[in-house]
Amino acid sequence: MKKYLLILPLLLWGGKGFSQQTAVSTQEISSNYQKAEFPGGDEAFQKEFMNMVHAYIDMALYAIQGQVTFVFNIDPKGKIDKVDVLPKFKNNEMFIDDMKYAVKKVKGKWKPAVKNGIPVDSKFVMKVTFNHNTYDHD
Repeated sequence: MKKYLLILPLLLWGGKGFSQQTAVSTQEISSNYQKAEFPGGDEAFQKEFMNMVHAYIDMALYAIQGQVTFVFNIDPKGKIDKVDVLPKFKNNEMFIDDMKYAVKKVKGKWKPAVKNGIPVDSKFVMKVTFNHNTYDHD
C-alpha cells in the first residue's frame, strides 16, 4: 500500500509536466497566413459566378429550393480545382459538373492563400439561396 502512495504523487507530478501547452496567439497565426483573394474581393467572385450560372446553366433541370452551400477548393496556383455542394440532393453529381463549368467561365484568377510565404490549398465557402429558378447572392 505504501508503494502505491509513493508512486501516485510521482505520476501526478510527472503528468503535470507533460500537460503544459504553449499558447499561440491569433495574431501570430494570422501573420503567417494570408487567405486566397479574388480580384475585386469575395463579392466580385460571387457576382461573377452566379452570372455565369445564370447564363450557362439550365436551372430548371434541378428542383433546388432553399440555401445551398458551395465549397470551392483553390489550389496553390490560384485555380479552383474542386467544387462541393451541400446539402446533397437528387442529381447532385450533374449539378456539381454544371457548377464546375460555370466556374471555368468566371473571368479572373484567384491569388492563392499563402502560409509562411508558400502558396497553399484553401477553401472558399459561399451560400446561395435558390427559389424557383432564381437565386439570391447578395
